[in-house]
Amino acid sequence: MYKMTAFAAAAALMMFAGAAHADGDAAAGEKVFAKCKACHEVEKGVNKVGPTLKGVVGRPAASVADYKYSEAMLAKGAEGLIWTEENLAAYLPDPKAYVPKTKMAFAGLKKPEDVANVIAYLKAHP
Repeated sequence: MYKMTAFAAAAALMMFAGAAHADGDAAAGEKVFAKCKACHEVEKGVNKVGPTLKGVVGRPAASVADYKYSEAMLAKGAEGLIWTEENLAAYLPDPKAYVPKTKMAFAGLKKPEDVANVIAYLKAHP
């Protein structure tokens, strides 16, 4: 019984710590986003090598007009993938694992705080 209670307490602590950390820092995210700027932008709603990320949080996958998505990303969009904070948090560390055969060449953000900060930055650009 003690082990089960200790496990439940530890799980609850991790959930609260994760939720607080998931908020991120948009200013720090802007610095991390510098890695993304060669292919994406968040200001003008203009596609570059990758689609614009202006308003990406809450947007359906593969839904930017005038951008040629990979078949894999189009399939994710057809499945109903929405770029929620949770889905972005799962995608950004390893895009090719999340969407196999995506044409996004970026290796991913390996630090959880970088992921949270970039998501905060993206949220600041609706």
